[in-house]
Amino acid sequence: MLETNAIVDVRATVTQTRHIGRDVSIITLECPPIAAAAKPGNFVNIKVNGTTQPLLRRPFSIHNVHGIFIDIMVKSIGYGTTLFCDTTKGSTVMVLGPLGNSFNLTGQDFNTAILVSGGIGTAPMLFLEKTLTAKGKKVINLIGGRTKDELLPQELDNCLLATDDGSMGFSGNVVELLHSELPALKKEGSLKIFSCGPNPMLKALARFCRAHQLPCDLSLESVMGCGIGICYGCSVEINTPDGGTRTILLCREGPVIDAKLLVV
Repeated sequence: MLETNAIVDVRATVTQTRHIGRDVSIITLECPPIAAAAKPGNFVNIKVNGTTQPLLRRPFSIHNVHGIFIDIMVKSIGYGTTLFCDTTKGSTVMVLGPLGNSFNLTGQDFNTAILVSGGIGTAPMLFLEKTLTAKGKKVINLIGGRTKDELLPQELDNCLLATDDGSMGFSGNVVELLHSELPALKKEGSLKIFSCGPNPMLKALARFCRAHQLPCDLSLESVMGCGIGICYGCSVEINTPDGGTRTILLCREGPVIDAKLLVV
């Protein structure tokens, strides 16, 4: 659930912008209170400029935390994200966070974490990998993209790559890569899957993990206008123990859910 007592709305200074791909940037923000409270899987809602256009804030996973700074991975796919990618050092933006829940790193016995991501879904994985490594877990990244240009393995360790067109690494999608590598991965000991990416990929992964009885956390993508449960723009259906479904607001009870809850 959303821990509202930790949420702050602060004006953060852009300290660095790095372009790591054709349309992807890493933006570093100085915002000490969010950096201090953030957990892997949390996100922030950012007002990308000081005008009323665009009106709504944009949600972004927290890519990394270092000291009083957070990094945000941004893909330029529309007006708002393009504005944010074009921000310059010294400019400021309003940042609301940390929002949402986090990946579940306790309560389950595993010694190897398999981080499965597709496209911009790698955004939360660096922060997650660093946290898991600090806890003594082995981390292996499985990263997918439609082409080699969509792969984003920067700064991640132990990476296995997959492309739909076969232009780099395994020829196929990242769930097929997991299926191919599973016998070898099981030799690493007890496993847990953590994933973020396009919702069709997450549904396929959820089906796979259920079939193979693998614990799995999924970070879902959704439109989140407010980030705190007011606008109801991020409602999703999840499974219930009695075989039915119920509606949750992803910004409050997500974006991370157990794969068994995902309606596939």
